[in-house]
Amino acid sequence: MSAAGTARSATDHLDRFCRVVRATTGINLSESKRLMIEARLRKRLTALNLPTLDAYFAHLFEKGGLEAELPHVVEVITTNKTDFFREPDRYALLDDRLIPEAIAEQPRSQRVRFRLWSAAASTGAEAWSAAMLLHRAAQSEPRFDWAILGTDITRSVLETARRAVYPERELAPVPPDLRRACTMTGRGGRGEARARIVPELRARVRFAPLNLLSPPYAVDAGLDVIFLRNVLIYFERETQARVIDAVADHLRPGGHLIVGHSESMIVQRPGLSQRAPGVFRLEGVQR
Repeated sequence: MSAAGTARSATDHLDRFCRVVRATTGINLSESKRLMIEARLRKRLTALNLPTLDAYFAHLFEKGGLEAELPHVVEVITTNKTDFFREPDRYALLDDRLIPEAIAEQPRSQRVRFRLWSAAASTGAEAWSAAMLLHRAAQSEPRFDWAILGTDITRSVLETARRAVYPERELAPVPPDLRRACTMTGRGGRGEARARIVPELRARVRFAPLNLLSPPYAVDAGLDVIFLRNVLIYFERETQARVIDAVADHLRPGGHLIVGHSESMIVQRPGLSQRAPGVFRLEGVQR
């Protein structure tokens, strides 16, 4: 095959690959990202012991390797950027307003049920940050019964979330009182300082795989808070609207959807009123 033919074949394969990723995950891999995609896919060549991208695409499309490879593809082409207490104002809102409001809504004689979903949980920092605040609320208000579900399309990051063990330096943004109450410290195999979330929190947080493009979701309805942060930016506008609709269906009336700082203008769903930048309340009769 001529050099021009080889280049055309590689381009065709990459185009097909991008179409499959878009159809499966909703992630739009635009022309401007093609060089980045090729560079990231080379990690998979090493993992599969394949010599070239053409051999990789043949593995996917001609030898039946696509289904098994897709989770790895998602992992290498998406940015699993997550930090403890990232965008601190979101957690301040949860701590200062949403939790106290939920407690105040219930008569003193009744249990306060509070459920939160971290819908793009990555390695778990978002879910564990919220868990620390909910745990502290329960310490001062015994009626406060909380639980968290964290989901992500990438299974490997969920394993990290479930283990709940992190380099101690990653917990630097955690307020000192929460770090003392909610983590245990130790040393890793190379002597690195590590911290693990305490059992009391781990018992109330569950992680599960979930593709936001595949509703209906195996997620309870009537949730108080849903974090859907920094994932909508990967989707095209039509897909964004579908995902927001499907996710918001799991809120209780009066519940809140929280998106990333850069995603506030994306949310246009009827019934969701903006309470603060990136924070939306589902209108309706409460509890």
